[in-house]
Amino acid sequence: MTFANPELLWLAALVVPMVAYYIWYNRAGGAALTLSTVKAVRTMPRTLKYYCRHLPLVLRCLAVVCIAVALARPQSSEQLSKTTVEGVDIVLSLDVSGTMLAADFEPDRLTAAKDVAAQFIADRPNDRIGLVVFAGESYTQSPLTTDKAALQTLLSQVKFGVVEDGTAIGMGLATAVNRLRESEAKSKVIILLTDGVNNAGQVAPLTAAEIAAEYGIRVYTIGVGKRGYAPYPYYDAWGNVRYHQQKVEIDEKTLTDIAAKTGGEYFRATDKKALRGVYDRINELEKSRIETDNYTKYHEHFAAWLLAAIALVLAEFVVRRLWLNKLP
Repeated sequence: MTFANPELLWLAALVVPMVAYYIWYNRAGGAALTLSTVKAVRTMPRTLKYYCRHLPLVLRCLAVVCIAVALARPQSSEQLSKTTVEGVDIVLSLDVSGTMLAADFEPDRLTAAKDVAAQFIADRPNDRIGLVVFAGESYTQSPLTTDKAALQTLLSQVKFGVVEDGTAIGMGLATAVNRLRESEAKSKVIILLTDGVNNAGQVAPLTAAEIAAEYGIRVYTIGVGKRGYAPYPYYDAWGNVRYHQQKVEIDEKTLTDIAAKTGGEYFRATDKKALRGVYDRINELEKSRIETDNYTKYHEHFAAWLLAAIALVLAEFVVRRLWLNKLP
């Protein structure tokens, strides 16, 4: 509770001279009734009127206090805010080719990429995010959406073997561009993650990058995989999973050129921790814009105090004039 005119609360101090005058007046004698003897008066029983003889003063003092509070304009405040969110439209383009099953990440590249992407999605509550996957071909796993729960479910369902094997980087990028080309967001971003060299698809990676640049889409490219050799899985004659060391081949030049053409950046992640750091870095580069306007709404409460003062004045009049002035 606050007051618009708190200085007027000092008016409540008027009750002090009122009480002082009342005490002086009654001790000075006040109204008097001449009796030949007070013996009968002293033996009279004390009724309720005797104990309420000071009630009019109390009611009048309370009325003055209520008037002072009403003049000070008591108010309650309500803090309100209006938030405007300008999010970023993001499409994750994820390589699901056979090489993404390499075990140089724990437990493998694809699982690690999905785990880190899931955390990235959770960290972007104000953005629309879509998901594209590619191997020898590409397809949209999820269109742009703000339903993060549904997106997380669709991400968890991504696996190897759904489409023909291969690495169609250009197709993965082109499909992601297609999801963003009609977006009206001021900031449009593609995060393309792969571990290989483009060897499939009808669209060249740099051609897709040029299209992305025309639509004002920034592309951040991520090359995953240790440098040198990594353990790749294969099945032996009895159907058991075995691993053999195979040279890691990532077309870093092409990925760097894609990022450069679109105003993005290229990152190399050699383990899950480094991959998480890459996503954290992108998270910092692509901030959602949030504007909050705070304002206060006040509610006036003087009317209740004013009504209370009027009620007290009326009560004081009734008690003084219609009850206490009558002898018992």
